[in-house]
Amino acid sequence: MNPHVLIAIPLAPLVAAVIAGLGGRLIGRAGAHTLTILGVAASCALSMVVLRQLYAGGVPTFNGPVYTWALTDGVRIDVGFLIDRLSALMMVVVTFVSLCVHVYTIGYMRDDPGYIRFFSYISLFTFSMLMLVMSNNFMQLFFGWEAVGVVSYLLIGFWYTRPSAVFANLKAFIVNRVGDFGFIIGIAAVFSYTGSLSYDAAFAAAPHLAHALIPISATTSWNALTVICIGLFIGAMGKSAQVPLHVWLPDSMEGPTPISALIHAATMVTAGIFMVARMSPLFEYSDTALAFVLVIGATTAFFMGLLGVVNNDIKRVIAYSTLSQLGYMTAALGVSAYSAAIFHLMTHAFFKALLFLAAGSVIIGMHHEQDMRKMGGLAKYMPITAVTCWIGGLALVATPFFSGFYSKDAIIEAVGDSHRWGATYAYWCVLLGAYVTSLYTFRLLFMTFHGEERFRHAEGMAHPAEHGHHAAEPHESPWVVTVPLIALAIPSLLVGYFTVGPVLFGSYFGSSIFVLPANNVVGDLAREFHGPGRLGFHGFLGWPFALMVLGFITAWACFLWRPALADKAARTFSGLRTILVEKYYFDWINEKIIAPLARGIGFGLWKGGDQGIIDGALVNGSAAAIGWFGGLLRRVQNGYLYSYAFWIVIGLAALVGWFLARG
Repeated sequence: MNPHVLIAIPLAPLVAAVIAGLGGRLIGRAGAHTLTILGVAASCALSMVVLRQLYAGGVPTFNGPVYTWALTDGVRIDVGFLIDRLSALMMVVVTFVSLCVHVYTIGYMRDDPGYIRFFSYISLFTFSMLMLVMSNNFMQLFFGWEAVGVVSYLLIGFWYTRPSAVFANLKAFIVNRVGDFGFIIGIAAVFSYTGSLSYDAAFAAAPHLAHALIPISATTSWNALTVICIGLFIGAMGKSAQVPLHVWLPDSMEGPTPISALIHAATMVTAGIFMVARMSPLFEYSDTALAFVLVIGATTAFFMGLLGVVNNDIKRVIAYSTLSQLGYMTAALGVSAYSAAIFHLMTHAFFKALLFLAAGSVIIGMHHEQDMRKMGGLAKYMPITAVTCWIGGLALVATPFFSGFYSKDAIIEAVGDSHRWGATYAYWCVLLGAYVTSLYTFRLLFMTFHGEERFRHAEGMAHPAEHGHHAAEPHESPWVVTVPLIALAIPSLLVGYFTVGPVLFGSYFGSSIFVLPANNVVGDLAREFHGPGRLGFHGFLGWPFALMVLGFITAWACFLWRPALADKAARTFSGLRTILVEKYYFDWINEKIIAPLARGIGFGLWKGGDQGIIDGALVNGSAAAIGWFGGLLRRVQNGYLYSYAFWIVIGLAALVGWFLARG
């Protein structure tokens, strides 16, 4: 495998981002979007070539440095690549979705004054994500990890004149720093025990670390590998928005819709999933860490999905869906079904990016209205958007033969077959989550595209003239918006059928993922796999499909047939609805308890520690003491001979007395 080709994959979007960002005024809007699209397209094409070479061409895995960044105290810090089938799959997903988003952005952001800056940011994000997934050492992983966080901060707050956008990007930044604290601890522990930052050294040391102990007190010790894995996973909890570090993702919808598709559905939020799968040689030797991962993921899958049922903002409903689906992927990691998690990551990237971009198309057609209560009946005005959104929705609810079915049902089955601690609780969460997913998905589809045309008499709807539109009625989006929708709808419909055999139940991942024989639940499922067709037909007989149909019927009855039923249900379960509307009070706890407590501790450390002790006692206090002592000495050094003679006599008497006392 040619290292120069590998270097070109991340550098192409980086160079395009730098030129567009620094020379945007010279090349103009058309030059900026053309250059960045060409950069990402080149990266996507090369990534596909690499994937083909690895899978069909028999090319061996590339694992080596391409540049030595530093050599300090015997430790080499390299820029290096580990290109195997896992990273190649991620590279194709990242660059393909990014390419669709780049093209889509031409239509969505055409009237925005920050057009050039936006293209520079999303191209820079693509570079950062590629560096993350291609890395072969923890230092480069951490660089990509933090780089996507910084660019995400810039993109969430892209409309920085809005206070809500500034609040959202600060919230995302701070919550991710909490997760990254655990991530740093995990990396530091790896370095402490192995003396290296390379993946190979950490993976080779895993069996030994499984028996190493970290002394906490005279009587308490913790397993070193468990500490490492939980620390790394806390970082994943922040990046992949797992409970309780999930609170930033719904608010990130303040950014432009293309960002919701690129960062918060298909790529950045899946970085944590990819990282845990990459670290499977470490996690496999810690049942405690995997049980922790399983419970956190299952909790997120079910309880975050419920929040989508009560939300009326079309983008936030999809955001809560993303939280739930990330929970499914995390639960799969917790039962050692790493291949199922990555497979769902891939299928989810296509249909969730499709849903976000379709939501953006609806927002364009509705003159920047996002409240589903002010929509309805849009299918006849926006047929392409409606059809593609339905394809994405059917994939999301795991309709048999759609891509989401093959990956999501495999996760449910894998969790059900696992005997790990917490697996029973997790199974009920992911199984009942099928009903919840169906309910909020079909609610979105019915309220947006079918039923009464509520936009004709909706109050508070953004006036078309405010955004440069002149048509009073909704309208289909331009081709630069609809073509990416169609491009994403195709894999959302077909990719699961054609890849479930080799990727999930075959030997696609090879040595990229490590699973102990006792934990190989996917291998157990593979013995019952007899082709995607039979698996699809078998899906009609399972509990997930029955719960999906029940969710469809509930949504149809409450939001299309008799909307009054939804109001009656809201009144009947008003207490539960309040809890869901308040998002389980996570935001209230963070903003009313944790944030004031942190500010209080900071204020106390500033006033008492910094100003009182450091500045007051140590710095200013020591200076004042020296000045006071100097003042005493000045009184002794007064220039009079009789005074000096007096002190000489006193000193001599003191010495004589001391000698006499000793004698």
